[in-house]
Amino acid sequence: MNKLKNPTYPSGTNLFKGKGVILTAAAGAGIGFASAKRFLEEGADIVISDVHETRLADATKNLSDLDLGKVSSILCDVTDDKAIDDLFSFAKSKLDSVDAVINNAGLGGECELINMTNDEWSKVIDITLNGAMKIMRAAIPALESSQGCIVNNASVLGWRAQAGQSHYAAAKAGVMALTRCVALETVEKGIRINAVAPSLAINPHLAKTSSHELIDHLASQEAYGRGAEPWEIANVILFLASDLASYLTGEVISVSSQRA
Repeated sequence: MNKLKNPTYPSGTNLFKGKGVILTAAAGAGIGFASAKRFLEEGADIVISDVHETRLADATKNLSDLDLGKVSSILCDVTDDKAIDDLFSFAKSKLDSVDAVINNAGLGGECELINMTNDEWSKVIDITLNGAMKIMRAAIPALESSQGCIVNNASVLGWRAQAGQSHYAAAKAGVMALTRCVALETVEKGIRINAVAPSLAINPHLAKTSSHELIDHLASQEAYGRGAEPWEIANVILFLASDLASYLTGEVISVSSQRA
Protein backbone atom coordinates (compact mmCIF):
# COMPACT_ATOMS: atom_id res chain seq x y z
CA MET A 1 0.00 0.00 0.00
CA ASN A 2 1.33 3.45 -0.93
CA LYS A 3 2.02 5.82 1.92
CA LEU A 4 -0.70 8.47 2.15
CA LYS A 5 0.33 12.02 1.33
CA ASN A 6 0.12 14.65 4.03
CA PRO A 7 -2.76 17.06 3.49
CA THR A 8 -1.89 20.30 1.73
CA TYR A 9 -2.79 23.60 3.35
CA PRO A 10 -5.18 25.49 1.04
CA SER A 11 -4.63 28.84 -0.64
CA GLY A 12 -7.08 31.68 -0.08
CA THR A 13 -9.59 32.63 -2.79
CA ASN A 14 -11.24 35.71 -1.22
CA LEU A 15 -14.36 33.68 -0.48
CA PHE A 16 -15.26 36.10 2.34
CA LYS A 17 -13.93 39.37 0.94
CA GLY A 18 -15.83 42.31 2.46
CA LYS A 19 -17.52 40.15 5.11
CA GLY A 20 -17.31 40.19 8.89
CA VAL A 21 -17.08 37.10 11.09
CA ILE A 22 -17.34 36.58 14.87
CA LEU A 23 -15.58 33.53 16.32
CA THR A 24 -15.82 32.37 19.94
CA ALA A 25 -13.09 30.37 21.71
CA ALA A 26 -10.62 31.36 19.00
CA ALA A 27 -7.45 31.60 21.10
CA GLY A 28 -4.93 28.79 21.46
CA ALA A 29 -4.12 26.23 18.79
CA GLY A 30 -7.42 24.50 18.11
CA ILE A 31 -10.31 24.69 15.67
CA GLY A 32 -11.30 28.23 16.68
CA PHE A 33 -7.88 29.74 15.96
CA ALA A 34 -7.49 27.70 12.76
CA SER A 35 -10.90 28.95 11.60
CA ALA A 36 -10.02 32.56 12.40
CA LYS A 37 -6.83 32.24 10.35
CA ARG A 38 -8.65 30.66 7.42
CA PHE A 39 -11.35 33.37 7.41
CA LEU A 40 -8.63 36.02 7.28
CA GLU A 41 -6.94 34.18 4.42
CA GLU A 42 -10.27 34.20 2.60
CA GLY A 43 -10.61 37.97 2.89
CA ALA A 44 -12.78 38.44 5.99
CA ASP A 45 -12.46 40.91 8.85
CA ILE A 46 -12.86 39.11 12.16
CA VAL A 47 -13.70 39.56 15.82
CA ILE A 48 -12.39 36.80 18.05
CA SER A 49 -13.24 36.10 21.66
CA ASP A 50 -12.03 33.77 24.35
CA VAL A 51 -12.17 33.44 28.13
CA HIS A 52 -8.36 33.19 28.46
CA GLU A 53 -6.87 36.69 28.47
CA THR A 54 -3.21 35.84 27.74
CA ARG A 55 -4.05 33.30 25.05
CA LEU A 56 -6.45 35.78 23.46
CA ALA A 57 -3.78 38.48 23.35
CA ASP A 58 -1.30 36.05 21.78
CA ALA A 59 -3.86 34.88 19.21
CA THR A 60 -4.76 38.46 18.32
CA LYS A 61 -1.11 39.34 17.75
CA ASN A 62 -0.41 36.22 15.70
CA LEU A 63 -3.45 36.81 13.49
CA SER A 64 -2.75 40.53 13.13
CA ASP A 65 0.84 39.77 12.13
CA LEU A 66 -0.50 37.98 9.04
CA ASP A 67 -1.36 41.45 7.74
CA LEU A 68 -4.59 40.31 6.13
CA GLY A 69 -8.04 41.48 7.28
CA LYS A 70 -8.86 43.51 10.37
CA VAL A 71 -8.51 41.55 13.64
CA SER A 72 -10.31 42.71 16.80
CA SER A 73 -10.68 40.78 20.03
CA ILE A 74 -12.60 40.86 23.30
CA LEU A 75 -12.76 38.62 26.34
CA CYS A 76 -15.99 36.63 26.57
CA ASP A 77 -17.28 33.92 28.89
CA VAL A 78 -20.07 32.24 26.91
CA THR A 79 -21.96 31.42 30.11
CA ASP A 80 -22.21 35.14 31.00
CA ASP A 81 -25.13 36.99 29.38
CA LYS A 82 -23.57 40.43 29.82
CA ALA A 83 -20.25 39.29 28.35
CA ILE A 84 -22.13 37.97 25.32
CA ASP A 85 -24.02 41.25 24.90
CA ASP A 86 -20.69 43.08 25.12
CA LEU A 87 -19.19 40.78 22.49
CA PHE A 88 -21.91 41.53 19.95
CA SER A 89 -21.94 45.26 20.69
CA PHE A 90 -18.17 45.31 20.26
CA ALA A 91 -18.35 43.31 17.02
CA LYS A 92 -20.93 45.66 15.52
CA SER A 93 -18.63 48.60 16.28
CA LYS A 94 -15.64 46.90 14.62
CA LEU A 95 -17.16 45.18 11.59
CA ASP A 96 -18.91 46.75 8.61
CA SER A 97 -21.38 43.86 8.78
CA VAL A 98 -21.81 40.68 10.78
CA ASP A 99 -22.12 37.94 8.19
CA ALA A 100 -21.22 34.81 10.16
CA VAL A 101 -20.95 33.68 13.77
CA ILE A 102 -18.77 30.66 14.49
CA ASN A 103 -19.97 29.14 17.76
CA ASN A 104 -16.91 27.21 18.89
CA ALA A 105 -16.74 27.33 22.70
CA GLY A 106 -16.92 24.02 24.52
CA LEU A 107 -15.43 22.01 27.35
CA GLY A 108 -14.64 18.31 27.36
CA GLY A 109 -13.42 15.86 29.94
CA GLU A 110 -13.00 12.18 30.67
CA CYS A 111 -14.98 10.75 33.58
CA GLU A 112 -17.33 7.82 34.07
CA LEU A 113 -20.77 8.83 35.26
CA ILE A 114 -20.55 6.88 38.50
CA ASN A 115 -17.58 9.03 39.54
CA MET A 116 -18.88 12.32 38.14
CA THR A 117 -19.90 15.12 40.49
CA ASN A 118 -22.82 17.43 39.85
CA ASP A 119 -20.37 20.28 39.36
CA GLU A 120 -18.37 18.37 36.72
CA TRP A 121 -21.56 17.55 34.82
CA SER A 122 -22.97 21.07 35.10
CA LYS A 123 -19.76 22.81 34.00
CA VAL A 124 -19.54 20.86 30.74
CA ILE A 125 -23.25 21.33 30.03
CA ASP A 126 -23.15 25.03 30.91
CA ILE A 127 -20.21 25.90 28.66
CA THR A 128 -20.81 23.48 25.79
CA LEU A 129 -24.61 23.47 25.49
CA ASN A 130 -25.95 26.50 27.37
CA GLY A 131 -23.12 28.65 26.02
CA ALA A 132 -23.93 27.59 22.46
CA MET A 133 -27.58 28.45 23.00
CA LYS A 134 -26.77 31.90 24.43
CA ILE A 135 -24.44 32.77 21.55
CA MET A 136 -27.07 31.64 19.03
CA ARG A 137 -29.76 33.69 20.75
CA ALA A 138 -27.59 36.82 20.60
CA ALA A 139 -26.42 36.10 17.05
CA ILE A 140 -29.86 35.97 15.43
CA PRO A 141 -30.70 39.70 15.64
CA ALA A 142 -27.11 40.58 14.73
CA LEU A 143 -27.34 38.53 11.53
CA GLU A 144 -30.77 39.65 10.30
CA SER A 145 -29.62 42.63 8.23
CA SER A 146 -26.94 40.60 6.44
CA GLN A 147 -29.04 37.41 6.28
CA GLY A 148 -25.94 35.68 7.55
CA CYS A 149 -25.28 32.33 9.15
CA ILE A 150 -24.27 30.50 12.32
CA VAL A 151 -21.94 27.52 12.33
CA ASN A 152 -21.91 25.50 15.55
CA ASN A 153 -19.13 23.17 16.61
CA ALA A 154 -20.70 19.85 17.61
CA SER A 155 -18.98 16.45 17.76
CA VAL A 156 -19.46 12.95 16.43
CA LEU A 157 -19.96 12.02 20.10
CA GLY A 158 -23.43 13.49 19.68
CA TRP A 159 -24.08 10.31 17.68
CA ARG A 160 -21.50 7.78 18.90
CA ALA A 161 -21.03 6.13 22.28
CA GLN A 162 -17.72 6.50 24.10
CA ALA A 163 -17.13 5.58 27.73
CA GLY A 164 -16.21 8.47 29.99
CA GLN A 165 -17.84 11.07 27.74
CA SER A 166 -21.47 11.10 28.88
CA HIS A 167 -21.48 14.79 29.86
CA TYR A 168 -19.70 15.97 26.70
CA ALA A 169 -21.71 13.67 24.42
CA ALA A 170 -24.99 14.83 25.96
CA ALA A 171 -23.96 18.47 25.50
CA LYS A 172 -22.92 17.97 21.87
CA ALA A 173 -26.10 16.04 21.08
CA GLY A 174 -27.91 19.07 22.47
CA VAL A 175 -25.92 21.36 20.16
CA MET A 176 -27.03 19.22 17.23
CA ALA A 177 -30.68 19.47 18.31
CA LEU A 178 -30.37 23.24 18.78
CA THR A 179 -28.90 23.52 15.29
CA ARG A 180 -31.78 21.64 13.70
CA CYS A 181 -34.61 23.30 15.61
CA VAL A 182 -33.41 26.91 15.58
CA ALA A 183 -32.56 26.65 11.88
CA LEU A 184 -36.27 26.22 11.19
CA GLU A 185 -37.03 29.27 13.33
CA THR A 186 -34.71 31.52 11.31
CA VAL A 187 -35.49 30.45 7.74
CA GLU A 188 -37.82 33.41 7.14
CA LYS A 189 -35.12 35.75 8.45
CA GLY A 190 -32.74 34.41 5.80
CA ILE A 191 -30.35 33.09 8.46
CA ARG A 192 -28.82 29.65 7.94
CA ILE A 193 -27.67 27.55 10.89
CA ASN A 194 -25.52 24.43 10.48
CA ALA A 195 -22.96 22.51 12.50
CA VAL A 196 -19.75 20.55 12.06
CA ALA A 197 -19.22 17.34 13.98
CA PRO A 198 -15.48 16.55 14.16
CA SER A 199 -14.26 13.17 15.34
CA LEU A 200 -10.72 14.04 16.44
CA ALA A 201 -8.81 17.26 15.78
CA ILE A 202 -5.28 17.17 17.16
CA ASN A 203 -4.20 20.17 19.23
CA PRO A 204 -2.13 20.70 22.40
CA HIS A 205 -5.20 21.32 24.59
CA LEU A 206 -6.53 17.78 24.15
CA ALA A 207 -4.07 16.50 26.74
CA LYS A 208 -5.76 18.66 29.38
CA THR A 209 -9.02 16.72 29.13
CA SER A 210 -8.03 13.33 27.68
CA SER A 211 -5.20 10.91 28.34
CA HIS A 212 -2.46 10.38 25.76
CA GLU A 213 -3.49 6.73 25.61
CA LEU A 214 -7.07 7.69 24.69
CA ILE A 215 -5.92 10.21 22.06
CA ASP A 216 -3.59 7.65 20.46
CA HIS A 217 -6.33 5.02 20.48
CA LEU A 218 -8.87 7.35 18.87
CA ALA A 219 -6.36 8.40 16.22
CA SER A 220 -5.68 4.75 15.40
CA GLN A 221 -9.42 4.19 14.79
CA GLU A 222 -9.59 6.82 12.06
CA ALA A 223 -9.41 5.53 8.49
CA TYR A 224 -6.38 7.74 7.85
CA GLY A 225 -4.68 6.54 11.03
CA ARG A 226 -4.46 10.10 12.37
CA GLY A 227 -6.58 12.85 13.81
CA ALA A 228 -7.52 15.83 11.68
CA GLU A 229 -5.46 18.97 11.54
CA PRO A 230 -7.57 21.81 13.04
CA TRP A 231 -7.51 23.62 9.69
CA GLU A 232 -9.12 20.61 8.04
CA ILE A 233 -12.13 21.14 10.31
CA ALA A 234 -11.91 24.88 9.68
CA ASN A 235 -12.24 24.29 5.94
CA VAL A 236 -15.65 22.69 6.46
CA ILE A 237 -16.69 25.54 8.78
CA LEU A 238 -15.75 27.97 6.01
CA PHE A 239 -17.82 26.00 3.51
CA LEU A 240 -20.88 26.07 5.76
CA ALA A 241 -20.46 29.81 6.36
CA SER A 242 -20.09 30.55 2.65
CA ASP A 243 -22.56 31.05 -0.17
CA LEU A 244 -21.44 27.65 -1.48
CA ALA A 245 -23.68 26.15 1.23
CA SER A 246 -26.68 28.34 0.36
CA TYR A 247 -29.15 25.42 0.40
CA LEU A 248 -28.00 23.92 3.71
CA THR A 249 -29.68 24.75 6.98
CA GLY A 250 -30.31 22.60 10.04
CA GLU A 251 -27.61 20.18 8.90
CA VAL A 252 -24.83 18.56 10.91
CA ILE A 253 -21.82 17.64 8.79
CA SER A 254 -19.56 14.89 10.14
CA VAL A 255 -15.89 15.80 9.62
CA SER A 256 -14.45 12.38 10.18
CA SER A 257 -12.74 9.51 8.45
CA GLN A 258 -15.09 7.09 10.20
CA ARG A 259 -18.75 6.49 9.51
CA ALA A 260 -20.81 8.65 11.88
